[in-house]
Amino acid sequence: MVLIVIDGLDASGKNTQALSLYNFLRTGGKTVCMRIHPSTDNFFGTKAKAFLYSKGKGAHFATAIFYMADVIRSVLLYSWRKYDYTIFVRYLMGTAYLRSPLDRIGYYFFTCIVPTSDFMFFLDVHPQEADRRIRQTRRKKEMFESLEELNRIRGKALSLALTDRWTILDADKPPRDIETEIKNALSLRSHTSST
Repeated sequence: MVLIVIDGLDASGKNTQALSLYNFLRTGGKTVCMRIHPSTDNFFGTKAKAFLYSKGKGAHFATAIFYMADVIRSVLLYSWRKYDYTIFVRYLMGTAYLRSPLDRIGYYFFTCIVPTSDFMFFLDVHPQEADRRIRQTRRKKEMFESLEELNRIRGKALSLALTDRWTILDADKPPRDIETEIKNALSLRSHTSST
């Protein structure tokens, strides 16, 4: 089983890239499990999603706790099944939404209890571009979707990505270009590890 992680800021194109990769792998005859967090099929995911539209420090903390519980639930229930590939969307970088220093502590704690991979992609979108996309596509903003929050979270998430095995991709590019970069990285790493 190959674990693939696609993470990044809101409006970075995570779901788009995950769905594209899912379809590509399935078309190639592979079995694929995909989990998008927060999930809508369990208590933890629906609570995390609900708190994203709330205000205040309590809601901020509750979102992070329910989000992490949702991810851990996915790892326990889905990652060990008999799939060729498992794609997790919004996985480790949810910890960047926590206040400092909890973001870094949470990240390293999380990496000790959930599997990591050589196939972790961080889609790095500039906050101004993310804000533009959010304003164009969403009727209601989540608590972290202001330009100020996007700037703050991007800095923390990039800092975490640079200290671990993430492949950082420029998500300001057109989706097709990013899709090609992900496929190339997967085939290049798969080829190197098999030789």
